[in-house]
Amino acid sequence: MTPHFTKIHNRFKLNGHHFSFEALKEVAYSLVKEGESFEQDIGQFLMDWLDASSTVSVKTSGSTGVPKTIKIQKQYMVNSAIATGDYFKLEPGDTALHCLPSKFIAGKMMLVRALVLGLELECVQPSSSPVWETEKHYDFSAMVPLQLSNVLSATQNISKLIVGGAKLSDDLKTRILQTHLKCYETYGMTETITHVAVKAVTSKGQNGDIYFKALPNVNFSQDERDCLVVDAPTISKDTIVTNDVVDLKSETSFEWLGRYDNVINSGGLKLFPEQLEELLSKIITEPFMVSSIPDDVLGQKVVLIVESETLDHAILLETIKSSKFLSKQQLPKQIVGLKRLVYTKNGKLQRQKTKQLAIDTLT
Repeated sequence: MTPHFTKIHNRFKLNGHHFSFEALKEVAYSLVKEGESFEQDIGQFLMDWLDASSTVSVKTSGSTGVPKTIKIQKQYMVNSAIATGDYFKLEPGDTALHCLPSKFIAGKMMLVRALVLGLELECVQPSSSPVWETEKHYDFSAMVPLQLSNVLSATQNISKLIVGGAKLSDDLKTRILQTHLKCYETYGMTETITHVAVKAVTSKGQNGDIYFKALPNVNFSQDERDCLVVDAPTISKDTIVTNDVVDLKSETSFEWLGRYDNVINSGGLKLFPEQLEELLSKIITEPFMVSSIPDDVLGQKVVLIVESETLDHAILLETIKSSKFLSKQQLPKQIVGLKRLVYTKNGKLQRQKTKQLAIDTLT
């Protein structure tokens, strides 16, 4: 029988303490009034979760457009938590480390998983380099790639770790390969209540996956743009049409190619910036992104936008050409240096705003 959102699992612990429904309300109120900033976010979500409403308001990240607030059914969040628990074989009493901001969906869902699955959740301050008791064992945790990159050497006592919010770089994958960490790259968004698919990352502790695999009760298809369509009736009454172009392998697996709204049509050839960035990350150490600007001949020409105002563009372009990672058609036709790329508040790259800033710099 599926738990109801009004119920708290009797094995749930928050920072080492059991709480009844009413006691947790008091703790939440105390965190909002007296806690540190990240604790206030935890307290506010718990107050929202424990109130009489059947929905929770959640802000989208704004990485692909203007941030907006959407309402999500609490029971759908419960169902998502159960799917995660089933996939990763989480059991009541398992320990979990929470180091994500609780104002966003990924952080909120760490709390929901603990409440629903009966996890013993330890909350630490979210930062780019979170600090926790590294000698303590945790069965489960979640991070964004920047966090994992900064603390990878300290994850030896985390059994399973999911990482999402941005693509894993080749450099980070190579570093994970040298560890025993069981790490899983996730695919999802606010509208899908975090991840609906996961992909095991290769390490000494496990063999990796080539494709993303669906969580329980999730099926995939494609629309006429070749974009992923998610059918997950336990977390959404409607199918969710994404802007993610994929190579669909089956109803439950796919290879992610890139964002439809980022596709560059250069001389009739469709190029995915995300794929070019993965190749270029082998030789470019500064933050960068691949984009395009209008061109009279090609329609759109590939440009490389780098977070550096002192980089020698001619030398970088020659390095890229000599590496032979890219074909002639894929090569950047121009390099633009910016003082800083544009990011959202939670660190996601805002491609359209960065592109416009680069265009403004050229004009």
